[in-house]
Amino acid sequence: MAYDYDLFVIGGGSGGVRASRVASQAGAKVGLAEEHRYGGTCVIRGCVPKKLMVYASQFSEHFEDAAGFGWTVGDRSFDWGAFMASKDAEIDRLEGIYAKNLKGAGVTLYDARAIVTGPNEVTLASDEVITAKTILVATGGWPFIPDFAGSELAISSNEIFELKEQPKRVLIVGGGYIACEFAGIFNGMGTHTTQFYRSEQILRGFDNEVRDHVADEMRNKGVDLQVNMDVTALEKTDTGIKVTNKGGGHFEVDQVIYATGRVPNTKGLGLEDVGVKLGSKGEVLVDQYSASSVPSIYAVGDVTDRVALTPVAIREGMAFVETVFKNNPTTPDHDLIATAVFTQPEIGTVGMGEEEARASEEIEVYAAAFRPMMHILAGKDEKMLMKLIVSKATRKVLGCHIVGHGAGEMIQLAGVAVKMGATKEDFDRTVAVHPTAAEELVTMSTPTR
Repeated sequence: MAYDYDLFVIGGGSGGVRASRVASQAGAKVGLAEEHRYGGTCVIRGCVPKKLMVYASQFSEHFEDAAGFGWTVGDRSFDWGAFMASKDAEIDRLEGIYAKNLKGAGVTLYDARAIVTGPNEVTLASDEVITAKTILVATGGWPFIPDFAGSELAISSNEIFELKEQPKRVLIVGGGYIACEFAGIFNGMGTHTTQFYRSEQILRGFDNEVRDHVADEMRNKGVDLQVNMDVTALEKTDTGIKVTNKGGGHFEVDQVIYATGRVPNTKGLGLEDVGVKLGSKGEVLVDQYSASSVPSIYAVGDVTDRVALTPVAIREGMAFVETVFKNNPTTPDHDLIATAVFTQPEIGTVGMGEEEARASEEIEVYAAAFRPMMHILAGKDEKMLMKLIVSKATRKVLGCHIVGHGAGEMIQLAGVAVKMGATKEDFDRTVAVHPTAAEELVTMSTPTR
């Protein structure tokens, strides 16, 4: 049978864009449908605008710190509208680059919603039917807001990037990295920021010492972080939103933001109707080559609920092209992925946390908390945390965790060493770069436990 396309991709985010572009460059005839904007969650309503907001929010501290270094900083204020206009212009520029690169690679673009209507067929919102030898689902994830009294008054992380005015009082509900990042952002911009998390400590899944350190520093910076706390009801008032917490207390805010998780974006895609098996969260169940239960349909990125990170979606897209279009079966590597969390202070981490490692074998822990040079003249008590988890048997570094300024930049390079199987002695043999905070990683000589 002759198909309209060798590959049809649903979703113009990081994974879908990379797979379609590389497949087209490899000689495949490729079509791609995107119902919103090219770039997906990362570029439009995620990593990129979020990081710009982090930068904007950090200037309040930089201005304060400058005085300790001899600078006189005059009156200052933050203009939400001016920042948002600059942010929007940058997102527009990046989206244009994505579309231009796709077209330049020969990919045919459809600015429309597409659903799967057969093993080799998709139907656009315009009712146009398109056939393809292979279909790739790359529709990402979507924020989840639980149903409770007044839940319609809450917004998700998607809507944050479209707010016309800066809220003066905000409640952020959630304890994952998105919630914690936005707590730091709004706090730094001058918004009175409260954060609720229903469990005992934020950042579940991270090393416990890292979690405690970040939570303490967030509170020290002014975030009203309350754990073992949740919302029971929201109610619109003349002056804002009335929040009722699980203890029966009340307070009022201008915005309530829920960052309580994301779910795979498969609703209404028609996947189950054509035999694609989905998991309990709606994720596309795939094998090690990203193939679904229907041989002609594959999926990459957050929609598979494997590792919800932009660079992982890109790697999965590349591996898919190698497997399907280059006759080189390739599985994406999900082991030892370094990642950064742009909380304030920032986290960089790769490998196991102390608790996970200790449950699997005997370990040594090397940890140091110290006040870095940049904080001393500024008169700040904020400390950095450096931590290495080492196997007693093999001496391999099983985990590296950094909290503080530049942690994301540091962990990228530390991640190379850990991925290569570096031992503690390899770290020790490396001459320190002085004066830096990062030198602590190669100078910790005595296990702390």
